Amino acid sequence: MSQNEYKELLDLRVTVNEQKILIKELESKIENLTQAILHGRKKQFGPSSEKTPKESEPEIPIFNEAEVESKSNAKEPTENTVIIKRTPRKPGVREDMIKHLPREKVECILEGKDANCPQCGSKTTVIGKTIVRTELEFIPAHVKVIDYVQYAHKCIYCGKSDDKPEDVIIKAPVPAPVMQKSLASPSTVAQVIYQKYMIGMPLKRQEYDWKQHGYALSRSTMANWVIRCTQDWLKPIYLIMRDDMVNSQIIGADETRIQCNKEEGKKASSQSFMWVYRTGIYEKQQMVLYEYTRTRAGKHVKSFLEGFEGFLVSDAYAGYELVENITRCLCWSHCRRYFINAIPLDGKKEIPGSKGAEGREYCNQLFDIEQELEKLSPEIRHSKRQELSRKILDEFWCWVEKTSIMPTTNTKLQDAFTYAKNQKNYLENFLLDGRIPISNNHVENAIRPFATHRRSWLFADTPKGAEASAIAYSIIETAKANNLNIYEYLVHIFKCLPNLDFSNNPDLLRDFLPWSEKLPESCRL
Repeated sequence: MSQNEYKELLDLRVTVNEQKILIKELESKIENLTQAILHGRKKQFGPSSEKTPKESEPEIPIFNEAEVESKSNAKEPTENTVIIKRTPRKPGVREDMIKHLPREKVECILEGKDANCPQCGSKTTVIGKTIVRTELEFIPAHVKVIDYVQYAHKCIYCGKSDDKPEDVIIKAPVPAPVMQKSLASPSTVAQVIYQKYMIGMPLKRQEYDWKQHGYALSRSTMANWVIRCTQDWLKPIYLIMRDDMVNSQIIGADETRIQCNKEEGKKASSQSFMWVYRTGIYEKQQMVLYEYTRTRAGKHVKSFLEGFEGFLVSDAYAGYELVENITRCLCWSHCRRYFINAIPLDGKKEIPGSKGAEGREYCNQLFDIEQELEKLSPEIRHSKRQELSRKILDEFWCWVEKTSIMPTTNTKLQDAFTYAKNQKNYLENFLLDGRIPISNNHVENAIRPFATHRRSWLFADTPKGAEASAIAYSIIETAKANNLNIYEYLVHIFKCLPNLDFSNNPDLLRDFLPWSEKLPESCRL
């Protein structure tokens, strides 16, 4: 073999080796992209629950189910062997559910000739009665017009004598309107806000609904009602709750995107953000507050939580680092999601034995411990966590260190290990206090209504509308957290606040906070 042929052979071998390496890299990328598609499909079309799937029984082919399940020695069922198990209804449950509702009776009684004896034609007499059935009756809403008529009174003596030459006229007091020179009433404004921010019905659909009730209420009018009444009557309550929130010891935070079409200096398609803050479940005052901002910059969190010096539970977003004098506690649900995304899928099913599943199992053990400690006091829970959760954490970090150095082409698994190691200190901070939740799920539950409703109304038209939405969601979600009748609570606010001088006496507003003991019983569930 000549020297040129030998050199050419070496070049070919180098090329083959390079091609093999490239093929492996491409195969790895294809597998990662395939897994990304499968996980995307699972996220979009699969169950939303994050519970770990149990090992299921072997699947039975649909078309030969009878052949697979048939057994030659199976006994034919008889009357004695057929047993139907039914969960017995607890006595009194249905009656307990309807006992607080108004009730009326429909009496079915024989009258006239129908009450005569069918054999001899003589009159009959009532000997007893039986309740045959009980039904729930739905009474649809209806619209009516209320005219406020103010009476004027004149003194019958003044103006008729020299010592009292001037007439004296007095007028009856009239309740202040929720909006000047408008058909809006406390009940109509409360209905529009309730439908939009509690039920998630866009104003366009509400417009059709109002037509069904006999009044053509335009969406532009409703939008004006929402913005003005939120600014005038709900925002003062919102600001008091915002000042009170920083006095809490535990706060959870999260954020999501919102599109605002007419934001100055930004394209209509650009993203703004809606933040949500919620006090811990052991705080005396349960609050859920939203805030609209143009960007996701951490300065917004710093400004909102200025003065807060407790535990902040959140995801790993770096913007929360700007908040001073706090102890950050990260959510274990977010950590578990990293390992869930790292589990390889075969179609819709997980491939067993993966490292991602092992990581998820460690997280599940921590959640199982929390479920066992759920009903204990924070002091006992803190002690039990040192004993039970500490052991699981030590095993988990040892497993992470050992497994993360193993070579793998699963980029999602690499991301899970990187996340866990980078956030180790923050993830362990739930051990510091028994009141700190292990996850931020209660905050995500508070922001979920907004994210769900966003699919219906898609965007906010103006920043004023976005701010009004933040305030309205804050009032409604806080009322929900305090177990209030949201519609009646809104009516109470819109009926009373226009008649109070709370600008000069802000303490008057404290009687209208969702946890106030001075709220009427009609506002409570």
